[in-house]
Amino acid sequence: MSFLANEWITFRDNLLSVLNSFKFTDVIDILVVAYLLYQAIRLVRETRAMQLTKGIAAVFGVYFAAQILSLNTMKFILQNVLTWGVIVVAVVFQPELRSALEQAGRSKFSPLGRGGDRSEEDLLLIQELVDSVSSAAAYLSERRTGALMVIEREIKLGEIIKTGTTIDARSSLEMIANIFFPNSPMHDGAVIIRDCRLLAAGCFLPLSNNMTIGRELGTRHRAALGMSEVSDAVVVVVSEETGAITVAVDSRLQRGLSEKNLHKLLEAKLLGPRVVKPDSKKVPFWRRKHEKV
Repeated sequence: MSFLANEWITFRDNLLSVLNSFKFTDVIDILVVAYLLYQAIRLVRETRAMQLTKGIAAVFGVYFAAQILSLNTMKFILQNVLTWGVIVVAVVFQPELRSALEQAGRSKFSPLGRGGDRSEEDLLLIQELVDSVSSAAAYLSERRTGALMVIEREIKLGEIIKTGTTIDARSSLEMIANIFFPNSPMHDGAVIIRDCRLLAAGCFLPLSNNMTIGRELGTRHRAALGMSEVSDAVVVVVSEETGAITVAVDSRLQRGLSEKNLHKLLEAKLLGPRVVKPDSKKVPFWRRKHEKV
């Protein structure tokens, strides 16, 4: 019994000694490291980087095992591998590292940004944009006219805009329909929308290297997915073959959307929780002629 008492006293003294030496800055240090680890896990989760991360963890596991078992040759090889590992990781994880740095430096000044306060005027402009893009997508879908519309948010797309023709026009159904009219000079490229205006048309987008997307999806869908992988843009695609409406956002495709579902999705992505209700009596002009007066 006295032995257990002595052990308990020793444990208590050691615990008190640790607690006494513990500083408030240590708490901050632990929280910062935990947050960075959490963000790193979010960055690589559900991407190809996750498999590479597991491989790196396996290399570290083998290295520690070799150190414990005194496997000198294995230790020497792994030490050299890990020495150059930082460069290898920077090269292999280049897209993910770029995405992380872009997220850290995202601007809050665009009305389409995810953060910051927006005026009522900004909200009305975004609502008008949502209405025009949704109506244009439905209009083009009914006519099996292919279209690719990129809505810029916080990550600027200056490099993409330079590949097209600057138009800087107000967003409207008629303007979008004219741009993607078959055989028009700019109908094959993408329209870039910045600050609720059609800034450029006929732009070229980076193609996705994702091999898991369906083979039935063409270049427009692969370009839309590629754009969503390197930026936070919302990309609306209308298939020329089927007329199906698809949205690419956050490296994912949401397919088979109706005009109503597209409208709701754009409101959620661009307006967030503050949504201005659309006018339920508003009818697209191409449908008015079919209605009885």
